[in-house]
Amino acid sequence: MSSREAVRGRIRSALADVPQGTPSEDVAVEWQYGLRPAGAADDTLGLFVERVEDYRAEVSWVTPQELAARVADALSDRGVTSAVLPAGVPGEWRAAVAAAGITVHADDPVLSHADLDGIGAVVTASRVGIAETGTIVLDHGPDQGRRALSLVPDLHVCVIRADQVVADVPEAVTRLQPSVDARQPLTWISGPSATSDIELDRVEGVHGPRTLRVLLVQGAGQDG
Repeated sequence: MSSREAVRGRIRSALADVPQGTPSEDVAVEWQYGLRPAGAADDTLGLFVERVEDYRAEVSWVTPQELAARVADALSDRGVTSAVLPAGVPGEWRAAVAAAGITVHADDPVLSHADLDGIGAVVTASRVGIAETGTIVLDHGPDQGRRALSLVPDLHVCVIRADQVVADVPEAVTRLQPSVDARQPLTWISGPSATSDIELDRVEGVHGPRTLRVLLVQGAGQDG
């Protein structure tokens, strides 16, 4: 008897008392998106903020009316003198940033990696936030720009609406299905870029922004 036959024999013996049935009928999965599953956090937004901050990101609650000014403040507070804003962000953001004395760069024509490395920050919107994991997902629509914009500058100011935050990954994946169908790239962000060496010394900013500022917008319109 070969080793392979011996292993297969042991597997057959181990499975001998397992009831035979159709796998899809073994476990009923009852799930309706948009409804809070059993055991989910009572405060989805509160959990989202807690988990994002666990990753050493900074989260600020803002109102739609003050958002543009708070975007500019998030840059000024870090001493940023230049920022890139994707073409699809609201004009109010761009005007507020410029009014704060910060040079606004557009990605048209496309900025090189060297150009981006010399720019202090990027400001983007986002597609969905996940409370359970503290993750923000970009699908790189017009208000988020291409991936390099959110990976090269040292500071990322990311705007997310309260109605874009969902409880967990399955619900997020459902929200992201149209983006996947459109073959858009997805970037999943859980805090600022960080890595640890074999001594567990944490180093930030190696694979992306060293600092992540999240502006969580209350009372915004429904997600599209």
